[in-house]
Amino acid sequence: MKRTPEAKSVSLRKVADVVSGKKVTLALHATRAAVSVGMLLPGKSRWRGAGSLFLSGTNCLLQARHRYGTDGSDQVANLVQSVTGVARLAKKPETQDALLWYIGIQATMSYAISGWVKLVGDKWRDGTALPGVMRTRTYGSEPVYRLTQRYPKTSKAVQHTTLAMECLFPLVYAAGGRFTRPFLAAAGSFHVANGFIMGLGRFMTAFPAMHPMVAYTTGPKDHPAVTGRDDRAAKAAALLLAGGIAASAVVAAQRRAVVLEGWPTSRKVVTRHGNELMYETGGPESDAPVLVFCAGLASTSEHFAWITEWFAHGSDHAVVSYARAGYAGSRRGSKAPYELAESVDDLEDLVRAVVPENRKVVLVGHSLGGELIRRVAERMPERLAGLVYLDPSHPAELQRSDRQRAGAKDLRVTLTHVARYVQLGTGVLMSRPGWVDRLPPAYREKVFAQYTDARLWTAGKREWLAVEKEFTEFTGAIGPLTTPALIIAAQQTVDQDPEQFLLYNELARVHQSQGERGAVEVIEGADHDSMLTEARYAHHAARLMAEFLAAECQHDGADTVAAHEGGAER
Repeated sequence: MKRTPEAKSVSLRKVADVVSGKKVTLALHATRAAVSVGMLLPGKSRWRGAGSLFLSGTNCLLQARHRYGTDGSDQVANLVQSVTGVARLAKKPETQDALLWYIGIQATMSYAISGWVKLVGDKWRDGTALPGVMRTRTYGSEPVYRLTQRYPKTSKAVQHTTLAMECLFPLVYAAGGRFTRPFLAAAGSFHVANGFIMGLGRFMTAFPAMHPMVAYTTGPKDHPAVTGRDDRAAKAAALLLAGGIAASAVVAAQRRAVVLEGWPTSRKVVTRHGNELMYETGGPESDAPVLVFCAGLASTSEHFAWITEWFAHGSDHAVVSYARAGYAGSRRGSKAPYELAESVDDLEDLVRAVVPENRKVVLVGHSLGGELIRRVAERMPERLAGLVYLDPSHPAELQRSDRQRAGAKDLRVTLTHVARYVQLGTGVLMSRPGWVDRLPPAYREKVFAQYTDARLWTAGKREWLAVEKEFTEFTGAIGPLTTPALIIAAQQTVDQDPEQFLLYNELARVHQSQGERGAVEVIEGADHDSMLTEARYAHHAARLMAEFLAAECQHDGADTVAAHEGGAER
């Protein structure tokens, strides 16, 4: 619990330690119960304001131990208690009105945003959401589920009515408040039904606690109950909303510029499909093979930063990293429907254009990038010194792995939703993932700019639809490859999905057809992403790659000597 976000502050942890003792906790709960009873008694004194603040404050104190406050009902209860407590203690009516407007706006947002988010999902539109929820063990109800199956049209009508109520809830502020009672009645009935059917009893009391504020702020100004109401808070909220939208547009434009600009050393190459690929090179000039890195789905070339830096500054190998069409500063010029073969063509064109013909190439692919480099290896084995797969995709994984198959649909939905939301300018609201700050410092801001830009998610969605189609239709086995290979797997990947480890070994055997030149190594503790983004795991992978390259160089040297001796004998 001390690792939770709210416990980062040392002072807050000290307070939590004090209130987490058994006697103190029991005393706080007993006092809360007494104050709650007092709040139910008649009266309008300022003591009620103090009681509301006490309840919300102690709830926050106890959250570190009891974890209350993480559900919507707890958040709403805290919001209402805190704001109404301050409003009761405020002396100026203008301050009270501003606080009541705040809750009214929050209530409207809670319904409207929830409705529009549901509307994006297929299940709420096609009417399968309610039966699906009723089948769950946590929130389900067998009698209600049977009713949804017996009367599917009624079930669908109930879902669409709920959607309409939530999406259109802001209309309570239209028509002089004439829509207030119907909407509040519908919302209240919704919470009562959820309380009895789904067991969400606290929702039944928490959300309707905001309804009086909605009624107060939507009433016409000539109504006796709202005479003299100060509405400046609503105007200020509208102004802040407009300012927020404008600011998000500016931030999105700035981040898009950073994404498209690339690095000072970035270069571009145009492929046979008219796609313009941005790439970077680095490392010493030598005869050692050049490492070309191919990133995974909805990923960035900078994900390889720990490994590329390790090779560029600590080995004889030069490195090339690039962004596929649609990612970063790479642009997709092709008008044809996307297929994985397009990215395979692009990678082949990049290698032939960027790496001199007298230099051997080692292709390094992570996740989907692993499948792409395998397909390239089938086309140009004469140019390759080796392949390095980092937790690679396998064309049979959706058929043989239950875990991969179960996650396929969720991934498609996630990519679709995120791409759509970010296109609307919500990238400014995205929190900074922890893995971004585990990359080398010089790469973090550019990676975060890509992560919050719609281009990455749109390209990821386009690629995943092609992957899902081709992997689902895959039949047969992968053909043998003469190029030596190293497969590096993350321990958490193979632990959570043993079938994936079997697929990795099958891939290794594909490369062993010409001798024992394929291997699988596992990085302990790493997961699919941290094997690249965390320095300790990435450096471990780099060392395994270096050992593999050194062994292959010796192997090639032995082959060269044997060929020379054979020629001399002849």
